[in-house]
Amino acid sequence: MTAKNTSRFSFIGLDAIKSEKSLAQFFTIKMNGLVWSWLALMALGWVMVMSASTSIAETYTGNAAYFSTRHGIYILMGMVVAFVISRISLAWWQKTDWLWLLLGGLGLVAVLIPGIGHEVNGSARWLNLGLMKVQPSEIVKLTVVLYISGYLIRRQAEVQNQWSGFIKPLVILGLIVVLLLLEPDFGSVVVLMGAVLVLLFLGGVKAGQFFLLVVATLLLGYLVVTAEEYRLARLTTYWQPFHPDNVYGSGYQLAQALIAFGRGELWGTGLGESVQKLFYLPEAHTDFVFAIWAEETGLIGGLLAFGLLVVFLSQCMGIGWKAQKLGNLYGAFICFGIATLFGLQVIINLGVNTGLLPTKGLTLPFFSYGGSSLIICCVMVALVYRVSIESEEEALLAKPAKTKNKVSLKSTNSNKEKAKLALKTDGNSAELDDSENYVTGFDAYVNELNGGHDDK
Repeated sequence: MTAKNTSRFSFIGLDAIKSEKSLAQFFTIKMNGLVWSWLALMALGWVMVMSASTSIAETYTGNAAYFSTRHGIYILMGMVVAFVISRISLAWWQKTDWLWLLLGGLGLVAVLIPGIGHEVNGSARWLNLGLMKVQPSEIVKLTVVLYISGYLIRRQAEVQNQWSGFIKPLVILGLIVVLLLLEPDFGSVVVLMGAVLVLLFLGGVKAGQFFLLVVATLLLGYLVVTAEEYRLARLTTYWQPFHPDNVYGSGYQLAQALIAFGRGELWGTGLGESVQKLFYLPEAHTDFVFAIWAEETGLIGGLLAFGLLVVFLSQCMGIGWKAQKLGNLYGAFICFGIATLFGLQVIINLGVNTGLLPTKGLTLPFFSYGGSSLIICCVMVALVYRVSIESEEEALLAKPAKTKNKVSLKSTNSNKEKAKLALKTDGNSAELDDSENYVTGFDAYVNELNGGHDDK
């Protein structure tokens, strides 16, 4: 599917209703591997929150089921929102990606305004909407992925051949990063930068530019970590969380999390039988919910939850790979960007819980308690699901074609020359007419390894 012909898919399903036999088909959801793994993750996450939050909920609210009930409501809201999002075509998102990026940026500005932003534990990351608190940083991570994905399609020739195409999105990204650091939310910066790096690589930026961005990202990370004493303390003490100087200070959370893992052993202490959730481990139902789960279900339960996350991520990557093969590059970029967001959050959260990474406040997708985080995760799943649906429609509509080999290095260079010529002809319209002419960074890398040809 090329960028130009995605418009034939419906905006919010109205065209689909006309083309399908009945309204019932419009509301039909194909239960593929992505949907099943998503539902399983949310169900397991609800059990985790239900068990980990009983003590703190009963103490502060008098109702042991307070957090689990709210989490259940968030799950229902997320499912409803996901259904609505799955009815909206990718073409509409591609046309309006700049608007969502603008709204996400305004949300980051709003949390910094006294009286509007809601501060928790020294960080102003939330907007209090009464019924729930919204975290704009969760929204902006998705909007950046949508915008960069569309930008790579619209400005392909400029991105691959000129510095301006490489720098323009980085200017916008820089503004977003500054706003995130002012909250402060260093974890979201790491996840966002990782997703952008992956997308720019797939977009085919030059190797020198990509290497420069990687070095700049690492340098920025070093400066940010060393700029604040509490961040530096987390970095230097997570090696020895049980040291007398750390165990009741910056290493306290990690020490209690490791105790939880140790108590769980192979089979766990039993669901609901955690001791660490009894005010020993702070944020037991949010950032460290996995440690409580491992304490109650042991190594077996922890591997089960981790395996489910791996299955889910593989589904996202598989859908993106299929979309790329069909020529739906915008959908492919969205899938890869969303999979990177999910993957990095999983790696960082589990790394923090197990002591492999310094303590950082990032939720575990679908498992940690939090309304805005869960709903945005559901939105991202709906977008990936939409990619799978449109890819299947495209496959059905496509005429039987002969097997095509990947472009050779020679044709790749020819395409680049055409792109340069198109850019010179019209610098404001660098979009190519045929998605087959779009050579991703991965394709170029494979061509280099194969000596400029496909060795199938």
